Amino acid sequence: MPPQRPTRRRELLHWRNGARCVAGVDEVGRGPLAGPLVTAAVVLPRERRPAWLSRLRDSKQLSAQRREALAPLIEAEADHCALGWVHAAELDELGLSEALRLCVRRSLEQLERSPDIVLADGRDDLRLPCPTEMIVKGDAAVASIAAASIVAKVARDRWMIELDRRYPEYGFAGHKGYGSPGHLRALQEFGPCPEHRHSFAPVAALRQSRLGFDAAAS
Repeated sequence: MPPQRPTRRRELLHWRNGARCVAGVDEVGRGPLAGPLVTAAVVLPRERRPAWLSRLRDSKQLSAQRREALAPLIEAEADHCALGWVHAAELDELGLSEALRLCVRRSLEQLERSPDIVLADGRDDLRLPCPTEMIVKGDAAVASIAAASIVAKVARDRWMIELDRRYPEYGFAGHKGYGSPGHLRALQEFGPCPEHRHSFAPVAALRQSRLGFDAAAS
């Protein structure tokens, strides 16, 4: 069965109901042990239909090459497109739920105009200052959310490749901060770096064990 193709049905409904600016939002980087949480907000054009709309899919259903090809087209031809970032230390301080809310707000604040309504993937209570429609599996069904998922994924992957140059021992370019066996082995050997999420269980447990070892040795 081919992957579901996102459509503009939700956007069209809100446009017909008077909304001028409908922003699709999605996040990437909720689960990794290292690196930032990233959200993108994308406002599709109302009066024209870009050719790449038919190529949109949930970013997880696309190869890295296809995401890399689509992201600059979306950024260039969407009415508005913006990113929000929350880095590891800030996420540790806030907790994941509040970090996600902050990240979404940051992406929306970077848009050239405030949205009349936000369409977002999932069930989270984002507590935004504007009307919000949460849509389960929205990244697979709603065009603006799918576009946001691609832009956010490409931006975060590029960041993790840059982090790989700073911290080559962890292999960030390959696993993008997720808890792969190779990443977990590197954590055991080298310990966490400043880009690791020290509040996440595998990193926190490793830090505790190392602290215990150091205390016993002193």
